[in-house]
Amino acid sequence: MNKKKRFAAVGVGNRARTFVDALARNFAADSELVGICDTNPGRLEYFNRRLVGELSYHVVPTYTADRFGRMLKEQKPDTVIVASTDATHHTYIAQALDAGCDAVSEKPMTIDVPGCRTVFEAVKRTGRNVRVTFNMRWRPGSTLLKQLLLDGVIGNVLQADMEYTINTRHGADYFRRWHRDKRQSGGLIIHKSTHHFDLVNWLIDSVPETVFGVGRLAFYGRENAERRGVVVGADRYTGHASPDDPFALDLTADRELKEMYYDQEHHDGYRRDQNVFGDGITAEDSMGVLVQYRSGVLLNYSINAFSPREGFTLTLTGDRGRIEYSNSYGHHIAGESEVPQLESRCIVNPMFKSPYEVPVPEATGSHGGSDDLLTEQIFSGNPPADPFRRSAGHGQGAASLLIGAAANESFATRKVIQISEFFPELGSTERLSDLP
Repeated sequence: MNKKKRFAAVGVGNRARTFVDALARNFAADSELVGICDTNPGRLEYFNRRLVGELSYHVVPTYTADRFGRMLKEQKPDTVIVASTDATHHTYIAQALDAGCDAVSEKPMTIDVPGCRTVFEAVKRTGRNVRVTFNMRWRPGSTLLKQLLLDGVIGNVLQADMEYTINTRHGADYFRRWHRDKRQSGGLIIHKSTHHFDLVNWLIDSVPETVFGVGRLAFYGRENAERRGVVVGADRYTGHASPDDPFALDLTADRELKEMYYDQEHHDGYRRDQNVFGDGITAEDSMGVLVQYRSGVLLNYSINAFSPREGFTLTLTGDRGRIEYSNSYGHHIAGESEVPQLESRCIVNPMFKSPYEVPVPEATGSHGGSDDLLTEQIFSGNPPADPFRRSAGHGQGAASLLIGAAANESFATRKVIQISEFFPELGSTERLSDLP
């Protein structure tokens, strides 16, 4: 009988459930959850109640954040899943590696150059492995794009253009949570855009070099709201919001949010429902970035977090044609809790020939069909081979977040940033697949 792989998790907020639930439901024969750690002891108790009551799993030893090292020593996990606030990822990764563990980090791997350096030094010091969970690589549409590029249908890619819009149901939620504070998240240009930068990096198999960006807080925040004549109410929504406010979130109306966050506020004071038009927001809500890769490819990128509709367009133009890919997630309609299901289209425009549409495989499961495939790679005792090389290590994790970190530097200084100078540890390779 094969020995089970031992996993521990640090940061058991909403995102950690993707990993914990997959392990408990689908991979308990191969993997075991041996410890959970969080800053909030009430949330640890909630996770154990879910494990037993909803997932038919056993109670797992719990540790508060100040006892993370003790968890590693007592439980001896093989791998630590890091899903805490973004600014702490590198600290937990380094501690896990120094304790002889590997690490699986939710994206981004960290939020800035010093954090990135901490991870690189820990990997060099210990020889352990870090995996960064870029779920956009694993979506059926992304895999289709990769196959088309490998087949050479548009030749060598010369330019990429990506526009990502987040609707006001989804986008506003970042400004209710800790993500609104760039000290914790790096801003959306790191927390959210790292998905998009990585997708382009992986598709064109190239390492970014030159970055210039501009960004602003244009819609959310008190000053912007009052400029539009909006009367800003209480600093939180629960217990104060008007029932017809489309930005309001009542934590007591959702059992899981209530048990995970509202009922645990007395432990640490964290409020999951802050007013999106309140004070203290330092993250931008609209940004544009221009990237040139070491291969010469240009990327024009924009993201907006207050759009009526959600979705993205990605175009890849090569020396033999152009691919136009789009995902539509739907509009935010006041009073409706759900938006329409994902709709995807892929149009190939060959040079000097008629365009044609390529069917996009249907996505099933969370995050556009990616989470089941991703968690299988992490928790299965015998994961299937992946010819598309969708797993990412610390080098590829850095290549993504460094675009965002360089963009943040550019936002502040209005300067063009060279990643080879910004973070020399990334090396000089042109191909992303040459990075771990």
